Formats: sequence, structure tokens, C-alpha cells
Amino acid sequence: MLRALVCSLLLLALPVKSAFMCEADLQFGLVVNDRHIRVTEDTRTLYQINGTEQLIVHGEWITLDEQAQQHLKELAEGLRYAVPKVILLASEGVDLAIGTIDHVYVGLVGSEHDSYQRLQDALWKVRTKVKTKFIRASSNYYIGPRSLENVDELMDPELEQEIEQALGTSVGGILTAIGGLASEGDTNLERKMEDLSTRLETMGAEIERRIAPQADTLRKKAEWFCNEIQRLDGIEEALRERVPELKAYNLIVTGKS
Repeated sequence: MLRALVCSLLLLALPVKSAFMCEADLQFGLVVNDRHIRVTEDTRTLYQINGTEQLIVHGEWITLDEQAQQHLKELAEGLRYAVPKVILLASEGVDLAIGTIDHVYVGLVGSEHDSYQRLQDALWKVRTKVKTKFIRASSNYYIGPRSLENVDELMDPELEQEIEQALGTSVGGILTAIGGLASEGDTNLERKMEDLSTRLETMGAEIERRIAPQADTLRKKAEWFCNEIQRLDGIEEALRERVPELKAYNLIVTGKS
């Protein structure tokens, strides 16, 4: 339900694109900085990569053969390049989506509608939850486990219900208002519906002009990251094949895994 409601609002403003699905996720937390990469579970470090050449699993330095050493280097370099970019992408993406929903909502219902503040509260919680999963703190970048799936997975049931209630109220208000037009006579109904249609077209053109280029840029970045995380998944699998100590820790999971 939540996805359908949000998409209904977005479709009023943004041009329809072909579906893009990225099957990629992290099964553990991931902390990245210039010195080391840590794979974590709760507050515990499962394994750590120092620089690009040293692997430590549960506090033990693991000796690697030449091929494993090359895989480790490629994985470390790839994660250091990709993780900061996906954290920025997540932040930009949620801000754009929330801003668009808010703009369409205000255009249809107005900020004085009694449900507007509830919508604001719910959207603020969504933004906060996303930004606590994708964190930059000084030179450290953190992505929480199970963070790369679609936005539905970032919402608990209570939060989802809260957004549905806020959006549902506005939809109900619109339907009630349109239904009430019938009592005003056919001529007035036709004029009101023309006014509504004009407002929607004007709003859609304005949002497409302002937002569609940014949305297209973010989509291209998302596609790039999806390809990159799938490439890194292949490198990680090759490393795990050569290092028995890593068998239990499949960090990156994609449709190829």
C-alpha cells in the first residue's frame, strides 16, 4: 500500500521510466575509512582490512597467498571508492523523494489541511531512519546491514502505517471534495474539474522541469553503484573461496550470489 500511494503522488509529477531493480544488500554492518575497513555485527568486528593488504579475522592476522592478496586489494579499493558515493546517493535520493511528495501534496491539498503536519512528521521519520542507516562521521563511512534494499525495507510497520494514514487522509479529502462537486450542478462540476486538471498539469510541468533532471542523474548513479556492488560481490566470493576464515561471512549479497 505505501509504495502504491507514494508512486501515485510521484506519477503526477515525474515522467514514467522503465523499471529499475537492483538486487544488492549487505548482511553485516560496514565501516570504511582511509586506514581500514571493518565488517561488523552489532558492536563486534567480524573482520578488518588494514590498508589494502592485511586481513584480520577475530583479531588474528591471516596469511594470504598471492591470488587472495590480489582479491583483498581489489575488494578494499572498490569499497573505499563506492561506499562514500552510495551514502551520498541515499541522502540525495530520500531528500528528493520526500521533497517531491511534499510539493505534490501541498499542490493538491494545501499546507493548511489538517493532515499536513502528520505527513510532515511521518516523512521526517523516514528521512531520519534512512540517514541513520547511511552515515558519514568525519572520515568514517558506515552502512548498516540490510540497507541496500528498496525503501520499504527501511520502514517498520508502525512507520509505514503512519505515512499511509497521512497520505490516505489527503486522498480521502480529495475524493470527498470531488464527490461533493456533483451537488453543485453539471456546469459548475465541469468548470471545477477543468480547474483541477489545469492545476495538475501545471504542477506536473513545474516539478518535471525542476526535479526530473536531478532524478535522472540519481538514477544513473544508482545503476552505476548496482553494477559496481555486483562486481565487488564477485571479488568477495573469489576471496572467500581462497580464505576459509571468511567462509562464514558473506558481506555482499546480490542476484548473482
